Amino acid sequence: MHVLVVGGGGREHALAWKIAGSPRVAKVSTTVANPGMLALGGQLASGDPLAWAQANGVDLVVVGPEGPLAEGLVDRLQAAGVPAFGPVAAAARLEASKSFAKAFMDGHGIPTARWSAHDDAVGAHAAVEGMGGACVVKADGLAAGKGVIVAADAAQAHAAVDEVFDGRFGAGGARVVVEERLVGPELSVLALCDGERAVPLMPARDHKRRFDGDLGPNTGGMGAVCPPRDVGPELVEQVRREVLQPVVDGMARQGVPFRGVLYAGLMLTADGPRVLEFNTRFGDPECQPLMLMLDEDLVPLLLDAAVGRLPDRPLRWRPGAACCVVVSTGAYPDGGPRGMPIHGLPAGDQRDARDLVVFQAGTAPDGDRVVVAGGRVLGVTAWGPDMDAARRRAYQGLRGIHFDTAAYRTDIGARA
Repeated sequence: MHVLVVGGGGREHALAWKIAGSPRVAKVSTTVANPGMLALGGQLASGDPLAWAQANGVDLVVVGPEGPLAEGLVDRLQAAGVPAFGPVAAAARLEASKSFAKAFMDGHGIPTARWSAHDDAVGAHAAVEGMGGACVVKADGLAAGKGVIVAADAAQAHAAVDEVFDGRFGAGGARVVVEERLVGPELSVLALCDGERAVPLMPARDHKRRFDGDLGPNTGGMGAVCPPRDVGPELVEQVRREVLQPVVDGMARQGVPFRGVLYAGLMLTADGPRVLEFNTRFGDPECQPLMLMLDEDLVPLLLDAAVGRLPDRPLRWRPGAACCVVVSTGAYPDGGPRGMPIHGLPAGDQRDARDLVVFQAGTAPDGDRVVVAGGRVLGVTAWGPDMDAARRRAYQGLRGIHFDTAAYRTDIGARA
């Protein structure tokens, strides 16, 4: 098979790495010049992914980022008869519009926080007061995982409303959602969906805050672990039963079968799990440890989800745990310098690696060198027989890698 992965971040490198290990796959190509993905031996796809797939004999297109999903790339691929993994645009609205997702949850009895949506600042500021000041302010549309401000008091919340409406998140901030602020540990539970059933993946936990101790601004994610120390199979089954399967059933009733990955970002409150948000693709960086833990061929699962025939069984996972530590630039999540050479990267494609893989995210080729090309640069991901061992191996693995301004959190996976 020839598989095309759309996108070029750490998530897409992890997917391409896992796909390349399938005995069914001869070539994995990519739409972005991620050096780690290109090392797997595929081609760089230029121009429209559909036209390129048709011209180059692609057997499956795997869409990684949310943007192409919301823009209807899977709709176009399906209409042209090209097998594609990912939801159609109408299903991707669960991520592309937070107000749509919240209304969907209310309509289908899926537990979530109190909320309201506003197209003007006056209404949003009034909603902040109605929530008592401490609340969550969200850009309604796509914002690369950064359009959420958790406000500790009214002053922060009002400033966040103004920031969103002033255009920080572009078109994604044309509407603002104001939510009740929930309390508890966060959890990510993803599921492969085929339009009828949701098959959960191993639970994971992202570390969104920039600095140790969960301090600083929200980011796209500074690291992830799976499975978290405090989450067992009973909780995953509860999330499947109360959240994931009801979404699949509700979308089917609306005539929009959900096929692809459904990601439930949850808060584990004293009253049970509550949905913070949905994503309609693999999380980044959650995807990286998940791919290291998955103990079966990913490709048949992607194909089965795309055509509506996922196996009615639990997926197979390695024992132990995995930890991904993101190495970013010092200025992240704000802008900063690019072009710095990266030293100490593993040689080769790492296709046969089992216990330590360095996934590339914000990187680019520069002659024979790999240089920094984004805020989140690498995802050093390790397996261990338990979480402590996985953490030690990940942090040991990143010690030999360096570039100017490199920064990372030192506490990924340290706490429940």
